[in-house]
Amino acid sequence: MKKESPESPVPPDEEKKPLIEYPSVYTFKVMGAQAPDFVDHVRELFRRMMGSEISPDSIHEQPSSKGKYVSLSVSVYLLSEEQRRSIYAQLHQDKRIVYYL
Repeated sequence: MKKESPESPVPPDEEKKPLIEYPSVYTFKVMGAQAPDFVDHVRELFRRMMGSEISPDSIHEQPSSKGKYVSLSVSVYLLSEEQRRSIYAQLHQDKRIVYYL
């Protein structure tokens, strides 16, 4: 009996398009313990990663319901997928950041 090979769901001539087209404005979500300097800490972290100042309008703050944590939405202008991945890697290494997406 001849075994049939499964068909590929995407024809070989149709490459997958990237989900994000660069350059693009991208919003990172960063969560940490509520502290007076957490927003400044994250702003400085992104300033170093981006190589330029981060506008106060680019960061939106949302405290948790019990006030123990704060969630920040940080919108930045990215040039490439490599830049986005590098930022996530650096967020992962920061001890004050407890969650990000």
